[in-house]
Amino acid sequence: MAKKFTASSDQLKPDPKYGSKLVSKFVNCMMLDGKKNTSQMIFYDAMDIVSGKIKDVPPLEIFETAINNVKPLLEVRSKRVGGASYQVPMQVNPRRQQSLAFRWILASARGKKGKPMRQRLASELMDAYNKQGGAMTTRENVHRMAEANKAFAHFAW
Repeated sequence: MAKKFTASSDQLKPDPKYGSKLVSKFVNCMMLDGKKNTSQMIFYDAMDIVSGKIKDVPPLEIFETAINNVKPLLEVRSKRVGGASYQVPMQVNPRRQQSLAFRWILASARGKKGKPMRQRLASELMDAYNKQGGAMTTRENVHRMAEANKAFAHFAW
């Protein structure tokens, strides 16, 4: 019998520098056109910049805190009831929280222009660590939408 595919989390190896699977996932999300080595170098350079600016905290802890700060707790999903579509606030699955946090941090870093990616990523991670910046703004907007549509929460079944 042929071997079935396994989930990517089973195949994922920790990154070489920090030994963290979270970093490895982030590097894979940041990667463009299969250039993993380039993605790793950008991430490690960004972490060096971050550790140079915030000296008393280890860089891996800064990264993990930044990701946790950006993770959304609620989001709105469209639900069709009786011919009308409602924006229903729902809790976010932990895996989706992580992927959204990665996506928002990378989108915010890529949206800044004029600097190398390592500097843009470092500034975005420091902003997320300090609960500010583009990714945190996106999170706040998602939470605000969920709060505004709380009246439709009873449609979440």
